[in-house]
Amino acid sequence: MASKGAGMSFSRKSYRLTSDAEKTRVTGIVHEKLLNDYLHRIFSSPDHVSPAATSRKSLNFQNLPEHLDQLLQVDNEDEESQGQVEGRLGPSTVVLDHTGGFEGLLLVDDDLLGVIGHSNFGTIRSTTCVYKGKWVYEVLISSQGLMQIGWCTINCRFNQEEGVGDTHNSYAYDGNRVRKWNVTTTNYGKAWAAGDIVSCLIDLDDGTLSFCLNGVSLGTAFENLSRGQGMAYFPAISLSFKESVAFNFGSRPLRYHFGKMTVVAGFRPLQDPPCVDLVRAQRLLGCFQAVLSVELDPMEGQLVEKESSEWQLQGQPTILLTLAHIFHHFAPLLCKVYLVEAVLMSFLLGIVEKGTPAQTQSMVHQVLDLLWLFMEDYEVQDCLKQLMMSLLRLYRFSPIVPDLGLQGRESKEVKEETAEERLRRRAYERGCQRLKKRIEVVEELQVQILKLLLDNKDDNGGEASRYIFLTKFRKFLQENASGRGNMPMLCPPEYMVCFLHRLISALRYYWDEYKASNPHASFSEEAYIPPQIFYNGKVDYFDLQRLGGLLSHLRKTLKDDLASKANIVIDPLELQAATMDDLDEDDEPTQAATQRPMQSLAMEGALPLPRPGWLSSPTLGRANRFLSTAAVSLMTPRRPLSTSEKVKVRTLSVEQRTREDIEGSHWNEGLLLGRPPEEPEQPLTENSLLEVLDGAIMMYNLSVHQQLGKMVGVSDDVNEYAMALRDTEDKLRRCPKRRKDILAELTKSQKVFSEKLDHLSRRLAWVHATVYSQEKMLDIYWLLRVCLRTIEHGDRTGSLFAFMPEFYLSVAINSYSALKNYFGPVHSMEELPGYEETLTRLAAILAKHFADTRIVGTDIRDSLMQALASYVCYPHSLRAVERIPEDQRIAMVRNLLAPYEQRPWAQTNWILVRLWRGCGFGYRYTRLPHLLKTKPEDANLPSLQKPCPSTLLQQHMADLLRQGPDVAPSFLNSVLNQLNWAFSEFIGMIQEIQQAAERLERNFVDSRQLKVCATCFDLSVSLLRVLEMTITLVPEIFLDWTRPTSEMLLRRLAQLLNQVLNRVTAERNLFDRVVTLRLPGLESVDHYPILVAVTGILVRLLVHGQASE
Repeated sequence: MASKGAGMSFSRKSYRLTSDAEKTRVTGIVHEKLLNDYLHRIFSSPDHVSPAATSRKSLNFQNLPEHLDQLLQVDNEDEESQGQVEGRLGPSTVVLDHTGGFEGLLLVDDDLLGVIGHSNFGTIRSTTCVYKGKWVYEVLISSQGLMQIGWCTINCRFNQEEGVGDTHNSYAYDGNRVRKWNVTTTNYGKAWAAGDIVSCLIDLDDGTLSFCLNGVSLGTAFENLSRGQGMAYFPAISLSFKESVAFNFGSRPLRYHFGKMTVVAGFRPLQDPPCVDLVRAQRLLGCFQAVLSVELDPMEGQLVEKESSEWQLQGQPTILLTLAHIFHHFAPLLCKVYLVEAVLMSFLLGIVEKGTPAQTQSMVHQVLDLLWLFMEDYEVQDCLKQLMMSLLRLYRFSPIVPDLGLQGRESKEVKEETAEERLRRRAYERGCQRLKKRIEVVEELQVQILKLLLDNKDDNGGEASRYIFLTKFRKFLQENASGRGNMPMLCPPEYMVCFLHRLISALRYYWDEYKASNPHASFSEEAYIPPQIFYNGKVDYFDLQRLGGLLSHLRKTLKDDLASKANIVIDPLELQAATMDDLDEDDEPTQAATQRPMQSLAMEGALPLPRPGWLSSPTLGRANRFLSTAAVSLMTPRRPLSTSEKVKVRTLSVEQRTREDIEGSHWNEGLLLGRPPEEPEQPLTENSLLEVLDGAIMMYNLSVHQQLGKMVGVSDDVNEYAMALRDTEDKLRRCPKRRKDILAELTKSQKVFSEKLDHLSRRLAWVHATVYSQEKMLDIYWLLRVCLRTIEHGDRTGSLFAFMPEFYLSVAINSYSALKNYFGPVHSMEELPGYEETLTRLAAILAKHFADTRIVGTDIRDSLMQALASYVCYPHSLRAVERIPEDQRIAMVRNLLAPYEQRPWAQTNWILVRLWRGCGFGYRYTRLPHLLKTKPEDANLPSLQKPCPSTLLQQHMADLLRQGPDVAPSFLNSVLNQLNWAFSEFIGMIQEIQQAAERLERNFVDSRQLKVCATCFDLSVSLLRVLEMTITLVPEIFLDWTRPTSEMLLRRLAQLLNQVLNRVTAERNLFDRVVTLRLPGLESVDHYPILVAVTGILVRLLVHGQASE
């Protein structure tokens, strides 16, 4: 954002009037007669006296203020109308009563006009009531859920089950269920949607109450209202959890004005408009418009009428002084929300409606320049804030409703289409394309706005927009990060998704623009975050976990590595202060506190700024306090350390940072301080763009990925309703015509399913256009590649890799999952550029880091293990694992073969089983054979992947087991130990289940116990399969008697196999009885899977045993 007035410079002039034509041509000063005509033309009197009237007073800049004061005088009647009005009680400024007029938990906006339900059915009323006359207020519906809007008296008592309209003397309209409520309920009105305006009208002269939806009357809802002494009605609303609305009692112009509509003629808003200020603002706007439509011609000595769209500000002193007089009175009025919306916004919208796009843009740009030039900073800020909020209220819910024609009904079943179904599908696809084109227009406008906010060349002596945006953006991320210790101010995830995609577009535009002017920089396709950003403290990551643990701990344990690799030395005093913070967060040592640099100083160096409240929260830790005060000494890279070269710096808060702190200058590298030797000397791009990219990745981790997953449910709902509708239509065809009662019910169900399917189909069109389009897929794919490059560069720094925030690995894993699972089948990941290379790079990261000792967080280690386990389930990703370098493959298998004790072994064992599945005895099935008989409908579940064994990784496993005398025994002993534990637990649980089933009294087995029982059985089978794989690949481990451990391992194996066979194969045993119960949750427990695994081991032992003999 440029500094005020920076775009235009006016030198000081002597505005002395003269009739010298030549001097007029040079200086722009006009003679007295022309100035008089001009000022009378601009400041015409309210009764519009003709400028040619001879009786008018001569005007100049000396007496113009007096004339302007007379022009802005308002009749006494208008001034008196601002007082108390009969029929209304309460404050003149009407808001929601957040102190005592509510029930339940509600979140109320700062202006006390917006409310969000935060409990089952909360209720709130206004601060002002009415007892006589005709009154109206408006409600903007922000969500279309369960709400009851209307009026109530002060004696109405509500609770979490009963709200407005559920008690006597309370009346409500419910557009969600399309009903009206007053103790009882009947059908009324039409259904509302997000963005609709509900007008609530009460006529206490006739005793009637009615509602309007988007300016259209819904008719009289209630008559014979109770009136008289003690009866006064408050606007009120009851709304369920997460529903939201915004009230307008008259603080802004009503959307559907009571004076222009016959259905509400004579009704007035509860809050009076500022009539006096409104009249003055309209008169001043008329003067301003006159300036734009009149041009001075000093050569001819006359006024020239012209179109306002052709007006240009050229710096003529006469015009500038005239505008200065206008804005002296106009500027204070433009800080009021009612006048901004009624006067300024209406004026700007009029400009947009009349001119061409080019003329409109030029004209609006000049109007904003004039506001910036003639208004004070605080006035401009208030005015533009109110203007943007008014535009947001006006257009936030403006519908884009293309004609989707006949609605398509998607189904996962592939079958031949009839002519009608083909017609419906094509019409639906055409509607989706029209919708997408309309949305693209809006998206492009949003990208253009973000480009303005990311502009770093508009400083003109002030602060550039990009650095203001960075400060706001970081605060936005902080507010939406979880784990604050208090309720976070969450941005709706739908907005996060849209914001992320527009931000990526604007970011890549500036990134490639910088590359065009700096050949040594990189393209956005090669973008990544340099690793020094994670440990030099220049970017605040709040309380987000690092790969190696808390930042304060890492700075203490890795201080030597920071000094040797990044030329960063931590101040010992700061380390001591951080240690004391760890011991006692509230009691800081006096010496450390006095020596610690002050957080910041206010202007003129007078007083320290107040400490941010979030910095003192108990959960923020100790790490963030250290972050905000840490002082580090940085030396010039690649030069010997010396005391004179040490530069004391400290990590600044987001508010304190300047452009130099981010971009750097001379020896200061800004965000890139502490560059490790592995990183190139030339910068990738501007440092500020790196921080924007870092924030975009953090935003994806906060809520975007979860929202992408939720949207998949829309497609699932469409399929379910399509199947339900198809089944209902089949039943209708088969139903006998004589059964009219059944036909009526089926027809009713068919109508419900069809309407719901049409609604979901429209919603699915929106989802595909705004969330799952090809362009959005490319954005997520770009983020995935950025994360992969960032992790690769961070890994090269050795121990400093531990400073990387965990969310980089999380985003790499989750974005791949989103691309694979959420965007299909419309868009396939295989179509993306560089798909095979990206899979291989991700495979290398998972293979290397799932057992990386630098990563200490339990959650992120589990995520890496689960991601690798999922990776080996699919042929294309398993082939990617096989394509990584051989040394990395061997290292991965070595980590998988590490002893199972004291680590999460179940996932590791499952990975080994997936590598073997398809090679074992009777192990080539996709679905367990016994389930195909009992549950044949589940045989084609998409989650069941065909076996895809890896002979390459099996060979690596065999080679490693043959190496060294201790590798195979330690691994196999741990497998046998876990098998003994898992099978023993399984037997103990089925004994409890059998005992519960044999009791005479009716009882139920806990579903969690059944799930644990089935899990132990599955673990036993998978451990047996790993033993089968080991015996097949390296039989000599058990059968080579020259090995000292072979006999012991074979004896243990035989004992366990004997135990399994005794428990499973004995006639009428416990296992048989539990299997025959067929309890839900124990479907996988059967003879086949465990006996086949044992048989495979025995067969391999016999085959290889005979060969060895």
